[in-house]
Amino acid sequence: MYKVAIDAVLGTTDVVVKDLVFDSRKVQENSLFVAQKGLAFDGHQFIEKAIASGARVIVCEVYPKHRNDQVTYVKVGCSDTALAALAANFYEHPSDKLHLIGVTGTNGKTTVTSLLYQLFSMAGYKVGLLSTVKIMVCDTAYTATHTTPDSITINRYLSEMVAAGVTHCFMEVSSHGIHQKRTLGLNFCGGVFTNLSHDHLDYHETFAEYRDVKKSFFDTLPKSSFALVNIDDKNGSVMVQNTKQKHIVMP
Repeated sequence: MYKVAIDAVLGTTDVVVKDLVFDSRKVQENSLFVAQKGLAFDGHQFIEKAIASGARVIVCEVYPKHRNDQVTYVKVGCSDTALAALAANFYEHPSDKLHLIGVTGTNGKTTVTSLLYQLFSMAGYKVGLLSTVKIMVCDTAYTATHTTPDSITINRYLSEMVAAGVTHCFMEVSSHGIHQKRTLGLNFCGGVFTNLSHDHLDYHETFAEYRDVKKSFFDTLPKSSFALVNIDDKNGSVMVQNTKQKHIVMP
């Protein structure tokens, strides 16, 4: 079980949660609502709306001024981290039950993941795909909305893949997804680095920050995993610097 630090709890912990939600519009009876501080909206502003729609547990960084005695409030240091941990635990750690390979870099993520999906499918494996273009569970296609989906979506599809007998899943890992903790709690057996260019600096303030966010993905890969990097890009060696997994360089 992936654990996250809890600062405090108000209310009973003897409560049944039927689903996890971070969008107050999707709350149903007995939902657990995670209030995240996003770029455009602060989920803490929608706590009362979530409760009115049936949420019985609220995970937040700051307690609301007005609290409901019938609701349990869990205060955490980082809602993004808490959501990732909750999603992995709620879906019983599906990434532990298949070979999950993450592909990151400015360009080429979609191409690499799609080619690997097709290659392994042609080789007779049951394969999953999480990409910008689409999500695949064996031969069943779903519409993708983000390069790297939110933690709940990732774990839900991984769980569906496990139920379908998928053995390998290839996933695009964006810098936004890494920075927003969406991949936290996932057990990757390998990571692939394509390249790095001066894109996405509207989100990351500097190129160094952008590079370091990408590197943090490789920093967290387990020792048993592999890291395949493009040595033609000078940042390839940076990605695996002082990391513990098996390194593979590719020109």
